[in-house]
Amino acid sequence: MTLIELRDVTRSFPGPPEVQALKGVSLTVEPGDYLSIVGPSGSGKSTMLNILGLLDRPSVGTYRLAGSLTGDLGEDERAAMRARFIGFVFQSFHLMARRSVLQNVLMPMLYSGVPRAEREERAVAALERVGLGARMSFLPTELSGGERQRVAVARAVVSGPQLLLADEPTGNLDQHTTGEVMRLFEDLGEDGLTLVVITHDAEVAQRARRCIRIADGRVSER
Repeated sequence: MTLIELRDVTRSFPGPPEVQALKGVSLTVEPGDYLSIVGPSGSGKSTMLNILGLLDRPSVGTYRLAGSLTGDLGEDERAAMRARFIGFVFQSFHLMARRSVLQNVLMPMLYSGVPRAEREERAVAALERVGLGARMSFLPTELSGGERQRVAVARAVVSGPQLLLADEPTGNLDQHTTGEVMRLFEDLGEDGLTLVVITHDAEVAQRARRCIRIADGRVSER
């Protein structure tokens, strides 16, 4: 089953003047695909991420996620679908500074339907997967930037999502650490996770199997 299907999606914001952040976008993403999305500031990348992540709705057009038409879902239904299907990784990590690494990774499972008895085992396994099994009791402030992003990746995948949306995930990292984080993403992709990475970094974008460019709200693939 196709995982993502956008058909003639336009997202408009009222003015004056009205701004069309996305214009007639159609895009199909199959399970296990690895996409990068690139484009200048203001091109519509963040709007695309928000729609794919069910954080916003198209003004016109349709979005199907795993075969389900999302436009008619209520907010609670959209939140449930996000928790079930989608993991998010952001440039700024968004970790809870006063909670341990393990507690940060446990948090999303409160909302994704993972049985209580499985949560700690899954969190530990996710942290070991990203190479942080020895850091579980640390606070985020005690970690390097690369380690914090690894915690964020573990948190994003611990509930077993089908889709990982990453918004400038290497924007705060040096070149060496960027390579480590991207290799981690690619390892997850080899296990079948679908990856969509928004980036300004040309080297990061080129690692993806598909590159989608957004310019003035319109999409092209190269």
